[in-house]
Amino acid sequence: MGLVARDRRRPQTWRTKHGASLDRHIDPEAILLGVTADSNEAVIRQLASRLEALGYVKPSYADAVVKREQTMPTGLPLGLAENVAVPHTDPIHVNKAGVGLAVLSKPVDFANMEEPDEAVSVGIVFLLAINDKDKQIEMLQEIMGTIQSPEALAGLKQAASVDDVRAVLS
Repeated sequence: MGLVARDRRRPQTWRTKHGASLDRHIDPEAILLGVTADSNEAVIRQLASRLEALGYVKPSYADAVVKREQTMPTGLPLGLAENVAVPHTDPIHVNKAGVGLAVLSKPVDFANMEEPDEAVSVGIVFLLAINDKDKQIEMLQEIMGTIQSPEALAGLKQAASVDDVRAVLS
């Protein structure tokens, strides 16, 4: 899935050639910048709390994501100083589909998706609330399109506002 720049005057803006935009899945109120956390669980719980307050997930969601992360880790090693994690859980814990995004002030370790005994330093977390397994693949493809772009990841790390994030993701 190729990526193309859309507007060079603003922070780098990326979208897939197929026109899919990750921005449409992320509620602006579910974007957290400069997050301080001492563990992956703390990041997950902060994002889950926001998604719950916005009506996306049930009270059981945070515990379910944390439990799943222990056995099926989601840290994605991208070969960068700060990588990405995409934690999620079963649709039974979700009211409506959405994504929470946390850009961390300093990275935390997540277990490596491919080698669970290895730690991955993560600076960006996409917390998925998926209520339809069939749509999970589409959402993951959009996220993968974004995280495969070093420029898009840099744009997210440099974002000073929710508008900056939305510009990168739209």
